[in-house]
Amino acid sequence: MKKYLQIHSDDNILVALTDLSKGEEISYKGEQFPLTDNIRQKHKFAIKPFESGDKIIMYGVLVGKAAKAIPKGGSISTENVKHASGSFDGRTKEFHWQAPDVSKWKNTTFMGYHRSDGQVGTRNFWLVIPMVFCENRNVNVMKEAMLKELGYAQPEVYRNAVKELVEAYKSGDNEYLIRSLETPEKTAVEPQRRIFENIDGIKFLLHEGGCGCSREDSDNLCALLAGYCNNPNVVGITILSLGCQHAQVSILQEEIKKRNPDFDKPFLVFEQQKWHSEYKMLTQAMRKTFLGMMEVNQLKRRPAPLSKLMVGVKCGGSDGFSGISANPAVGHFADLLVALGGKIVLAEFPELCGVEQELIDRSVSDEVADRFGKLMREYAKRADAVGADFSMNPSPGNVRDGLITDAMKSAGAARKGGTSPVVGALGYPEYATQPGLNLLCTPGNDVEATTGMAGAGCTVQLFTTGLGTPTGNPVSTVVKIATNSELARRMPDIIDINAGTIITGNKTVEEVGEEILEYVIHLANGEFDTKATQLGQDDFIPWKKGISL
Repeated sequence: MKKYLQIHSDDNILVALTDLSKGEEISYKGEQFPLTDNIRQKHKFAIKPFESGDKIIMYGVLVGKAAKAIPKGGSISTENVKHASGSFDGRTKEFHWQAPDVSKWKNTTFMGYHRSDGQVGTRNFWLVIPMVFCENRNVNVMKEAMLKELGYAQPEVYRNAVKELVEAYKSGDNEYLIRSLETPEKTAVEPQRRIFENIDGIKFLLHEGGCGCSREDSDNLCALLAGYCNNPNVVGITILSLGCQHAQVSILQEEIKKRNPDFDKPFLVFEQQKWHSEYKMLTQAMRKTFLGMMEVNQLKRRPAPLSKLMVGVKCGGSDGFSGISANPAVGHFADLLVALGGKIVLAEFPELCGVEQELIDRSVSDEVADRFGKLMREYAKRADAVGADFSMNPSPGNVRDGLITDAMKSAGAARKGGTSPVVGALGYPEYATQPGLNLLCTPGNDVEATTGMAGAGCTVQLFTTGLGTPTGNPVSTVVKIATNSELARRMPDIIDINAGTIITGNKTVEEVGEEILEYVIHLANGEFDTKATQLGQDDFIPWKKGISL
């Protein structure tokens, strides 16, 4: 295994792949020099002396500037480096893409749910949506009443654990209570049998919007929910509305028509202010939902080409290995899927800071390039208006594990998008329609970004993580990919794929990228669920367009 790595030939810092000690000799381009500091795994060190103001280059782009002198072999840290990124303008050169060889998968299909508009889902979910936060309680009532009876409830392992404590307390078995402080292994639970064999779940959204906010926020909420209704993983929808809120059902229906003029999924609406009692409304909502599920349960999986896949790519809880292992592996997967005619959606605009010009130069037209540049500038202006900027994006966990500037984090994050042409630059919450790589304006916030990608139509999302995060989504299946093997070993209940084998030298980026493609094909077939799905991790947070980094 290598001890350190230069990512790009123009880089003037190296990445430590393992812990390195002060005084250890570094061999670089036939030259030997000692480290002047201890360098922790995932962190960086200088291969030349820096003076204050000198540029720090990584991934071949500007990621910071020296805040003070740094000796050759010295550690790169928040104490001696400040965020800096390159400027961007319109397209500066012609872009030519060499697509990867995909002949191996040319005739491969997946078993999906075909919709009348030509989209193909990888799952079949019935969706229950509140138009306003006032209906959250009623949504929860339906959820509690329906999930277990329909066979979709999570195993009651934690409730059973508490039940055992209560029984021990009642019987006076204090020794058991003391022993219980030693966490036992989770007891295996027999999965429930679903009533509707061809419906993968009934999903209940909750949110804090719809009224008492700006009209922009309520309109954006309606547009986001329209994307969820049109997402090919959704087979039917039940709407709970109060009636007087800003987010009117009529606005939602107009947004759905924008995305799909011939929308024909079951769409049930219940407006509470038109009913004489909550009980009557909810019992009718449950009965009609049940009848609707009976109808759509007749749908079955049929073969579909891989070009029908739409996959979102995201990173969260990133570390210093993210841009070396999991992100470029996902990027290679993205190139494979684009070459096969599929759609990729790359989100989180604060984590594209510093690589804008590269993405602009990869755009298929001036229109796409200009739209992306405009969206990035508008986002930066919103941040500036409230005294924030992209440099605030890295979290304490990011910094602790080697991502010390936003530009450094962004340069690694952008590698999830691969190398293919940029075919679309989408505002939030637009729907992706063009095959190829689409850039979607969302925050870097994990759940706001995954929520937005599902609203853009993604049926599967690839989520890379170096620190570990359980993030999931109600309708878009989230695959968790570890950047390092230690994380995969430590948190096996949330990690689906280990890309840490790239760091250890056991596998190449291309090999792991191909493994991800094979995994996605089998996942799309419905052969298994991801860890986030198994845990019932249905995170949903609409972006209110305030500044969230």
